[in-house]
Amino acid sequence: MIRAWTAQILAVIRLEMRKTFFARRGLWVYLLAFAPVLLFVTHAILAPREQEHLTRMASKHSAPTAALRSIYTGMTEDEVTKKVGEPFSERSGRVQTEGIRGDHVSYYTDGKSQYIFLFSKGKLKHIGVFAPQTLGKDSLIFATSFQTYFLRLAIFFGCVGIFVNLFRGEMLDKSLHFYLLTPMRREVLLAGKYLAGLLATVVIFTASAGLQLFALLWRFDHAVIAEYLSGPGWGEIVSYLGVTVLACVGYGSVFVAAGMFFRNPIIPTAIVLLWEAANIFLPAVLKKISIIFYLQSLCPVVAPPDVKLPAAWKLLISNAEPASTLGSIVGILLFTALVLVAAAFRARTLEINYSTD
Repeated sequence: MIRAWTAQILAVIRLEMRKTFFARRGLWVYLLAFAPVLLFVTHAILAPREQEHLTRMASKHSAPTAALRSIYTGMTEDEVTKKVGEPFSERSGRVQTEGIRGDHVSYYTDGKSQYIFLFSKGKLKHIGVFAPQTLGKDSLIFATSFQTYFLRLAIFFGCVGIFVNLFRGEMLDKSLHFYLLTPMRREVLLAGKYLAGLLATVVIFTASAGLQLFALLWRFDHAVIAEYLSGPGWGEIVSYLGVTVLACVGYGSVFVAAGMFFRNPIIPTAIVLLWEAANIFLPAVLKKISIIFYLQSLCPVVAPPDVKLPAAWKLLISNAEPASTLGSIVGILLFTALVLVAAAFRARTLEINYSTD
């Protein structure tokens, strides 16, 4: 019996692969998945040019690093100029940097970093420091992009687009009855479709994550890359790929079930999206009733907080100890199993009435 079920599951996977990977209604999933790759490739191309620009400016107006670091807000323009000399560039009028407004901005460099001094009414109001990113800083950028965009948006909506259509899409196309008329248990059909969707999402999103990491390392020389890989590098890469797979596993189960239980999956999708998005504001106990909490607990690098977040919102953020690695993996897998069991019971009683569905 198990051999027959296995053969049927594999047959369903083969039938679903073409529809899952190449369905027109799912092409936007590829755009969601691979958009960050373009951003990291662009960054890898532009960063060396930015460093060359700073080097050229330093040859004309270089300022000592120690002097630049000694500047503090509240100093007057004359005091700054006396310490670090004339800037290599400046602007006056209504100027803005990093969301902060002033009436004069001066640019300095020591050849490695660019210092931006924003003045308002003759006094230094804000100091910005820009440096062509090191591998350590790029790792933080990747962690932020991965946890804020890739997990919460790209994989989330990618799973919506693929898993919801496994059943609900075929009801709309009036083709699901071909499966239901075959001598196949409904649970087997569910397993085959879920595994087909899981295979598609895992391939698409792990490929994207891998390409992002490749683009991240691309611009650094072999010695820097070798040092990173011999240190935390391989562990971080495996962790990111593993988190990507678990995100597809967890969200996939939610949305394949949503496609079976609800005629309009948009409503449960919106509820899940709001719950996952509100996770940072929930009490510690409620944080654990979400997939994103366990996925973020498994991420190897903690994304830095958004400094531009309004102060009132920051007060609402609650902190909770991340779950252990084993606890996170078991939690996601157990949750997935429970959702799929519920979907299997629904599959047993699934009836098709195309006049209403």
